[in-house]
Amino acid sequence: MSFRGLSRAFDPDAFEFQPNASSGMGVADHSKNTFMELKQKKVHRYLIFKVDEKKREVVVEKTGDPAESYEDFAASLPENDCRYAVFDYDFVTSENCQKSKIFFIAWSPSTSRIRAKMLYATTKDRFRRELDGVHYEIQATDPTEMDLEVLRDRAH
Repeated sequence: MSFRGLSRAFDPDAFEFQPNASSGMGVADHSKNTFMELKQKKVHRYLIFKVDEKKREVVVEKTGDPAESYEDFAASLPENDCRYAVFDYDFVTSENCQKSKIFFIAWSPSTSRIRAKMLYATTKDRFRRELDGVHYEIQATDPTEMDLEVLRDRAH
């Protein structure tokens, strides 16, 4: 049994990078249109997006009705896999004005596969640029990093 090479912190030859694990992922028109519906028509409370490796694009996985809560949204995110999400957060200011802020959340739980984390990390910036009108961005690896209190603090 050989332990040669274990002292190295990183062995680039040990990784095989797949061509679809790149920033070359496209964004489905349906994804952009669904985001515009959330932003302009307020027909969705939240959107969950996933990377479809076969189609090589970011697609809508789930939409939340306007009546759904933040808890419904958080429960829609997979426990062990990465996703992108958009949440339309409504609140009332101290001056009693109704406001809305759109949050982009890059969900990358620590329990997800490294390949998925790499795929979502390399695709995020391109996808995020397609969503014109997002006010705040959050990177979350566990639910406490995207708790409702976090959104409330950022929005005020």
